[in-house]
Amino acid sequence: MSKKGGFPGGASFGGMNINKLMKEAKKMQADMEKSQEELQAQEFEATVSGGAITVKVTGAKEIKEIKIQKEVVDPEDVEMLEDLIITCVNEALKKVDIAQSASLGKYNIPGLM
Repeated sequence: MSKKGGFPGGASFGGMNINKLMKEAKKMQADMEKSQEELQAQEFEATVSGGAITVKVTGAKEIKEIKIQKEVVDPEDVEMLEDLIITCVNEALKKVDIAQSASLGKYNIPGLM
């Protein structure tokens, strides 16, 4: 009397080969890790106020550089300079988020992003 279903021998689940499924999952994981590494190595740049402030960040969301044009520095209006820097940093980080969504979104795994 033979048993139907089960894993021994055929190692199938709903008509799918579990070994094949595992190989595909491992390949997807390796591809995702490679995409993440590539993204983290990239640099993203944002500028505000016609180039008055420029910020560069990595794909790992680390600030690499902030450049401020001398004309923007007004000791009487430090608050404006602070706001411009915050705006510029947030814009650079938004570019990282967009690139991350584009890069990792292709894997279409619910709950990942």
